[in-house]
Amino acid sequence: MNSGLKRLPAHFYRSEGGREPVREWLKGLERENRKVVGEDIKDVEFSWPIGMPLVRSLGRELWEVRSRLSRGRIARVLFCVERQRMVLLHGFIKKTQKTPRHDIDLALKRKREGGI
Repeated sequence: MNSGLKRLPAHFYRSEGGREPVREWLKGLERENRKVVGEDIKDVEFSWPIGMPLVRSLGRELWEVRSRLSRGRIARVLFCVERQRMVLLHGFIKKTQKTPRHDIDLALKRKREGGI
């Protein structure tokens, strides 16, 4: 696929030490679930701006990609938009109805660090 057609290309946040936490998290998912999350991220890349049910604003220039996984589980990938790019900051399996504060705080910390 031609990345030039993407409206908002995805990039992984990279720590100063070179780690890419969202890529590492994705690799830890079962193949079927990794594909679901990847397709959802791709849909955002090509359809931005997009809203519910796939993307929801968390405020403070933070967004979440909302993915439904096997066995009724739910995944979230938190991202921000910087320089016409979708920066994937944090991924997790959601276990509570509301997005946990510590997950939002971690994404905001990574956003401030600005590793792209």
